[in-house]
Amino acid sequence: MKITIIGAGNMGGALALGWARTGAHELTVTARTQETLSRFAGLDRIHTTIDNCEAVRSADVVVIAVKPWLVETVCRQIAGSLDFSRQIILSVAANVFSGTLRSFLGCESAKVCYVMPNIAAEYGESMTYLAPSVGVTPEDTAVVRDLLLEVGKVKQCQEKDVAAGNMLSGCGIAYVMRFIHAMTEGGVEMGLYPKEAREIAMQTMKGAVAVLEGGDMHPAVGIDKVTTPGGLTIRGLNELDHAGFNSAVIRCLKAGLKTD
Repeated sequence: MKITIIGAGNMGGALALGWARTGAHELTVTARTQETLSRFAGLDRIHTTIDNCEAVRSADVVVIAVKPWLVETVCRQIAGSLDFSRQIILSVAANVFSGTLRSFLGCESAKVCYVMPNIAAEYGESMTYLAPSVGVTPEDTAVVRDLLLEVGKVKQCQEKDVAAGNMLSGCGIAYVMRFIHAMTEGGVEMGLYPKEAREIAMQTMKGAVAVLEGGDMHPAVGIDKVTTPGGLTIRGLNELDHAGFNSAVIRCLKAGLKTD
């Protein structure tokens, strides 16, 4: 499959590198400058260009991965080079929904999907939300879904549900990293070297996920397995409760759903 990704930033780059790992596609990545594209230098499976119009002409799937405020400019630039009868267009720009994208493209029949992956796509571990718009056929949706499954797990939903999913998976990856950072700092305070503490924290996170996935269990059940009466774990858990940990996490996630 021929895939063109417009935008070589963190998200566009992660998708490009993730799909490149599969070796199954012909990939083209664009950016405004050659300097931005230099990160892909030497990668045989990724072609680069600063010409958006030329890049989209032969593509089967076009991914628009620029910043939200640049989407309109890009869409109006490439609209005349697209074949709306066959090409599928994915918007990974936050809050740029399919109706808006079709309006920018000047084609109400464009096959548009609103997609929200995260940067773990580079390593095949994204949690991606997929919202096909009206007019996208089940066959086209299956193509997109299979493509996104190559870079992680996929949750198909309606556009209105993507915001919550983005806070959990898109923004959520940063919140998990913040927790690992805090654990690392705690390890350093207890006498570990920073690199050692970080490795321990990351492996502990991996282990927790493996236990929950392997046992298909609720986190509360997993916590009970570690927590013994009068033991060390319950002391730490109680300190998290005293600090309002659960409330802070919930408020953190809901913060992104608030409108000014």
